[in-house]
Parts: sequence; structure tokens; C-alpha cells
Amino acid sequence: MMFGIEWDTTNNWLFAASILPILLKGMVVTLQATVVGFLIAAVLGLILAALKAARLRIISWPARLFTEFVRDTPLLAQLFFLYYVLPEYGIVLPAFMTGALALGLQYSAYTSEVYRAGIESVARGQTEAACALDIPPLRTFGAIIVPQAVPRIIPALGNYLVSIMKDVPILSVVSVIEMLSVAKIIGDRTFNYLVPLSMVGALYLIMTLIAAAGVRYLDRRLPKQGIPLR
Repeated sequence: MMFGIEWDTTNNWLFAASILPILLKGMVVTLQATVVGFLIAAVLGLILAALKAARLRIISWPARLFTEFVRDTPLLAQLFFLYYVLPEYGIVLPAFMTGALALGLQYSAYTSEVYRAGIESVARGQTEAACALDIPPLRTFGAIIVPQAVPRIIPALGNYLVSIMKDVPILSVVSVIEMLSVAKIIGDRTFNYLVPLSMVGALYLIMTLIAAAGVRYLDRRLPKQGIPLR
């Protein structure tokens, strides 16, 4: 007995072994939502960063307003809007895609600022040299600036990957049955919440440690020096 919680060693270990396959199925959904949400955030964040860097205000200001609006409103409100409001206008998405899209939109506002910092860290001489070589601006951005900026911001992007993973349980409000939802259902049916919730915590710890190790590996392997211009 510790802090009023009693762990029945034999029964709880057997119970844990019996529910592990079900929790692993929920973990697959968690990982899928994390990956899809992060990909949306990474791609849309880069687009927003490029638009906000535009010299024309008619291009940069809408991107800035979108970023501020998304960043300053709750993820749950955005999720409800996508799930309940869009169908009224004929846009119906599966619950999973709605949840992944909400995660991607929310975190695109943050990744766009990360990209902006990475882009600004690239020496201005790179852009000037590309201009002197008559390289088109779009190609300069995509082939010269971005490849130098991204390796420098891998740790920050990795932090948001982990944050997205930990926010996936919010999707349960739109009937996405991810790992934490599975644990709650098991607890409701067996009146044993300690084992499934403890297992979910352990699985989340394993996933985040693996993700952090992968981010550190990429951070070490990706080159951060300038790209030679030809």
C-alpha cells in the first residue's frame, strides 16, 4: 500500500497483459494522428512563413492575421468548428481527418514562427549571391534558403511533434478512439483505472523518448553549413 493505492501484483499484471493488445491498437491511432497532424503543421507552417516574408502587404498581412487567430484561439474550439460547423456548409470530413487537420492548423501557427527564425538565421549574402547569379526568387527560397534553415530548427520542430502527440487525446471529443480513450473505456467497464492509465502513461513516455531520440539523431546528421551556389 502506497499513498492509499494498492497494487495487486498477480491480478494486475495479468490484467495488464490482457489489455495490452487493445491499448496498442489505440496507440496506432495516436501515432497516425500525430504523424498526419505534424505533416500538416510542417507544410502549412512553411507556406505561412513564406507568405509572411513577402514584401507585399496584401500577401503578408492575411498570413499574419491567420497565424495570430489560430495561435490565440483554443484547439478545442477549432476542433468543434471543423467538426460541427463545416458540415453545415457541405464540407464533411471523417472524425480522424478532422482531428488531424485541427492539430495541423493549430501547430502550423507555431511552426511558421520557427521557420521564420530559421530563415532569418540564413546569411543575407546567400540571397544576394543568388540574385547576382540571376536565380529566380522562388528557386532561391526552395533550393537555397529552406535547405539551410530547416536543419537549424529541427530541435524546435521536434518539440512541437511531441506536443502534438500529447494533444491527440483531445480528439476523443469528436469520437476518435485513441489510446487514452481506450484506457478510459477499459476503466469504465472494469472499474480498474489504475492499470490502463498507468500503461498509457508508460507508453506515452516510451513514444516521446523515441521521438526525442530521433530528433537528436536528425539534428546531429543534417548539415548546417551554407549551400554552395552554382
